[in-house]
Amino acid sequence: MKNVYLLTFLLLGNLATLAQKAAPVGIQLYSFRDQFAKDVPGTMAKVKQMGFREAEIAGTYGLSLSDFRTLLDKNNIKAISTGASYEDLDSNVPKIIAEAKALGAKYVVCAWIPHAGDAFTIYDADRAVDVFNTAGKLLADNDLTFCYHTHGYEFQTYKDGTFFDYLAENFDPKSVHFEMDVFWVKMPGYDPVALLQKYPKRFALMHLKDRKPGTPDSQNGRADVESNVTLGKGDVGITAIMKQAKKSGVKHFFIEDESSRSMEQVPQSLDFLRSL
Repeated sequence: MKNVYLLTFLLLGNLATLAQKAAPVGIQLYSFRDQFAKDVPGTMAKVKQMGFREAEIAGTYGLSLSDFRTLLDKNNIKAISTGASYEDLDSNVPKIIAEAKALGAKYVVCAWIPHAGDAFTIYDADRAVDVFNTAGKLLADNDLTFCYHTHGYEFQTYKDGTFFDYLAENFDPKSVHFEMDVFWVKMPGYDPVALLQKYPKRFALMHLKDRKPGTPDSQNGRADVESNVTLGKGDVGITAIMKQAKKSGVKHFFIEDESSRSMEQVPQSLDFLRSL
């Protein structure tokens, strides 16, 4: 009988270990925005249960920065990066520094350059170059790394290339880096692997997101969130991207699933990544 009890104990212990096995990547907490809006502690516990130990922060859902940091610490989740608005980067960098330090984040990410309508212009690009180069240096001086998150409209044609090429040429590589959202490289019709190869060491962070096959391309930075599918089941080419990303200098990866099925799809996406 002792052997039966011992075997049962070992099996239960192994199951618990598997359940808590650390995820190979981080999570963009925006994926669970609907759940966080209803239950912050309960949702964070689910994030931990999935195995995530790194996260990108997208708001604190009514909690103070210190209380949100305490909740992260309680669940053994480290804030790697946090968002910042273009407006604050332009006029209130001290606020951004204070927020990042409070959360313990090392990266600050901006995900949108303001522009009128669907057209992205050279005026918008030049303004962003000025704002990001200035803010990026201030952040670097405070031991923070700034990244711009691509969103699709940067791949509109400009001269012999795209506005992304123009931004990459004019951002100071010492103080302005990129976060590649692979979905938003695919949406305007570009290849994330080719972009990683063209600009090695420029992408410090990456959002892993897959797209339902047959989804029409777009260059305006908008898409149906329900086109987000489990990693490996879409047309973005996650396997090839993962093979290239670390060679090109990507340091942190975050699953982002904006669909209404994120709670079901994210664990499946983790299983796919573990299988690679």
